[in-house]
Amino acid sequence: QVQLVESGGGLVQAGGSLRLSCAASGLTFNAYNVGWFRQAPGKEREFVAAISWNGGATDYADSVKGRFTISRDNAKNTVYLQMNSLKPEDTAVYYCGAKLYGLAAARAKNEYRHWGQGTQVTVSS
Repeated sequence: QVQLVESGGGLVQAGGSLRLSCAASGLTFNAYNVGWFRQAPGKEREFVAAISWNGGATDYADSVKGRFTISRDNAKNTVYLQMNSLKPEDTAVYYCGAKLYGLAAARAKNEYRHWGQGTQVTVSS
């Protein structure tokens, strides 16, 4: 049974930092590319960042570029999202997803085969 479990969310003041983790089990983790998405109340789930199966390639939404960093540790079956300089507009539930076949179309949520349950990030002003 495939499981993706996000953790590390919480409440932080604007300008602060959080590190999210996505721990995977039940799949050949180093075969999958992993993406982070977020969904604010009343909005569509949107792409945040993605990383290739070996960490050699990454992609970021313009809204987070320069503030967020995605990384992975295949020995621990875990992907991380380091979020710095957080803004109130970053408030959302953050989800990780796993997809095959490279980073092509990594920004499309329907490309992802597996999803976690999400972790809440709240940034106060």
